[in-house]
Amino acid sequence: MGSGQSSDKLHCNRYLKGQGPPSLVQQANAEVNGMHRRKGCQPEGQMTWVILHRDLPGFPDDNTLQINYIFPDGVQTEKHPHPGQPYAGLRLCAYLPDNRDGRKVLKLLEKAFNQQLLFTVTTNTKGEDTVTATSIPLKTQADAGNVVDGYPDSDYLRTVRKLLKDKGIE
Repeated sequence: MGSGQSSDKLHCNRYLKGQGPPSLVQQANAEVNGMHRRKGCQPEGQMTWVILHRDLPGFPDDNTLQINYIFPDGVQTEKHPHPGQPYAGLRLCAYLPDNRDGRKVLKLLEKAFNQQLLFTVTTNTKGEDTVTATSIPLKTQADAGNVVDGYPDSDYLRTVRKLLKDKGIE
C-alpha cells in the first residue's frame, strides 16, 4: 500500500459490517460448493416455462418447452452502458424439445439466467438502449425452417451446453 494506507482499507465494506475478508479456505470451499458464482449484467427480469403439447421440427416424439423471458422497461445501473438512462424491456419466447436433453438445457439456462448471464442492455442500431440476449443463442422460432433461431437444428442442444459450460454453467 504505497500511499500509506493500511491493508485494513481492503474489503472496507466487510470491515464496516464487522467482518473481515474471507479466508483462502472459505474462498476455496465456496468455489467447490458452487457458492462463488460469476454474475453478469442482466437487468431485472423473469423467466418462466410451460409445456406445449406439440412437437418441434426434428423432435417428432417430444412435446415442446416454451421459455418466456420478460424484462420490463427500466433504468440502467452502473453495470450497463449508460447508467441512469432508460432502456427498453423485452418479451421473448424460446423453445426446447421436452426430452431428457432439452430438460437438461432448461436447467442450465435457468442457472445462467439466475446468474444474470443470458441478457444484457446494449445500444441497438437505432441508438436506443434495449435488453438483448448475450452470446448464448436461443431458439425463438419453433417452425422457422433452417434459419439460425429456429428448428430443426440437431446440434443446438449440444452447442448450448458447450457455450454454457464455457461460462461456468454445468
